[in-house]
Amino acid sequence: MQRFEGKTVVVTGGGGGIGGATCKRLAAEGAQVAVFDLNGAAAGKVAADIVAAGGQAQAFVCDIARLADVQQAVAGAESALGPIATLVNNAGWDVFKPFTKTTPQDWDKLITINLTGALNMHYAVLPGMVARKAGRIVNVASDAARVGSSGEAVYAACKGGLVAFSKTLAREHARHNITVNVVCPGPTDTALLAGVAEGAANPEKLIEAFTRAIPLGRLGQPNDLASAIAFLGSDDASFVTGQVLSVSGGLTMNG
Repeated sequence: MQRFEGKTVVVTGGGGGIGGATCKRLAAEGAQVAVFDLNGAAAGKVAADIVAAGGQAQAFVCDIARLADVQQAVAGAESALGPIATLVNNAGWDVFKPFTKTTPQDWDKLITINLTGALNMHYAVLPGMVARKAGRIVNVASDAARVGSSGEAVYAACKGGLVAFSKTLAREHARHNITVNVVCPGPTDTALLAGVAEGAANPEKLIEAFTRAIPLGRLGQPNDLASAIAFLGSDDASFVTGQVLSVSGGLTMNG
C-alpha cells in the first residue's frame, strides 16, 4: 500500500531510533522524506539507507530549538521535495532524575527540545498547510504525559503541554482539513531509553522493571511506533483528530 505516494513528509529526530524507523516506513509507502536531525551524520545515514532501498529522502541538519534554523530547513525541504503534507514531531530528550535533583539548566534544555522545538516546527509548517487546506501532523509525546513517571517530572510536563497544544491546534485547524494527533510511546528500546536508564542507580534493573511491568512482556520497538505514526499521518486517519494513542504494550490503559 502506497499511502504516501507523491507526498512530502518531515520527521524531526529522524536520525534516531523511532525517527529513523518512521522515516523508513513512510518512504517504503511512497513518501519523499525530509530527515531532520541535529546530528547530520545520523540523518544522512537514514536518508542514504532509504535511497539505497529505492526510496526518496534527503537529510537536513536542523536545530529545532532555533526558529530561524527550523524555517531555513523547512524552506529547504519544500524546495527540494515539495510542499509538506505530513509533519512528524518526534525529536526529544530526557534526563532521569527526581525533580529536586534537577537544575534550572536541565529544565531549560528539556523545555527547549521537547516543547519549544515542537512549537517552532508547527509555526514554520502550519501556514503552508492552511494555505493548501490540507495536512497531517503527528506529535510524539509520551505515556509520562498521560499518567506521570517518577524521575521524569519536567519531561512529563513538556509532553503534557504538547498533548494539550495538539488538541487545541486540532480544534483550530479542523476547518482547514488539517488533523493533529499524538502518539505516546511507553518504554521503547531506543538510545533515549538507554540514556534515561544511565541516570538510574541500577540501569539494568530499571530496564528489567520496565519490561516486567508491560503486559505484552517486552519493550516497545521503534517499528511499533512507526506503524502508529504512519496510520495517523496518512489519509486512512482523515476523520481522526485531537486524539492521543498510547503505544505501550498495555503498560497504561484507560479509555
